[in-house]
Amino acid sequence: MQTQVVLTSSQGKRLIARGIRAWEPVKEAMRHGIVAVSKGTTNAYVAEELLGEPFDKTHYCFGRISPAGTETSWLKSDVPDVVFVKGQRAEGMTVLEAVAKMGPGDVFFKGVNAINYDTGQAAVLIGHPTGGTMGGTLGGLIARHVRLVHPAGLEKNVPGDLAVAARRMAEEGAHVGEAYGLWVSQGELFTEVEAIETLFDLEALPVAAGGIAGAEGSVTLALFGSKLELENALRLVGEIQKEPPFGPAR
Repeated sequence: MQTQVVLTSSQGKRLIARGIRAWEPVKEAMRHGIVAVSKGTTNAYVAEELLGEPFDKTHYCFGRISPAGTETSWLKSDVPDVVFVKGQRAEGMTVLEAVAKMGPGDVFFKGVNAINYDTGQAAVLIGHPTGGTMGGTLGGLIARHVRLVHPAGLEKNVPGDLAVAARRMAEEGAHVGEAYGLWVSQGELFTEVEAIETLFDLEALPVAAGGIAGAEGSVTLALFGSKLELENALRLVGEIQKEPPFGPAR
């Protein structure tokens, strides 16, 4: 049997965060290790779900993409980093400090700007001269065998090999106006598909994208499985579809 659901960008972020909270590698790291959530819009939802309490997500942001001319001064990065050690928030510990203490079985979350879901690629637009969070953490994460996970909505899915795009952008060099670099990561993706398949005994398949009247950037998923599991999924999705757009409280 099947059903289909439509999720806006913010609803997808909430679903991804719910799935991550229920994901066994994260549950294990929360019990016995370290989980670090770097700043970003999708990661703000992840932090809120792992904290288990309301969280001002607009204050947990770094880079972002928004329409030209849009006023975004309400986006901040002034909330302390969210890091857990054996399930308890490590007050005052930054994600950069956490990397030095992490090891196999620990989980580090980093947001991205682009994915190619078919190839499993994820990439980050880089404007900081030393690479920002990626530049400050990637070497340590690799050396320490930490699980690097990129929570990302399917709205960020783009065609083509991201490594080719990154090389082309680097080769051209000179630019007019803004032109960021593109860093392709070896981390793993966690999208709405992984969230559904973590939370339910279902197969999730992206079948459409976009829309109007607030559904711009949305994703339509076809879900396949038993009637009971589909009904369970629809109940959760119905709750998540009440999620407001990302932004300041109205």
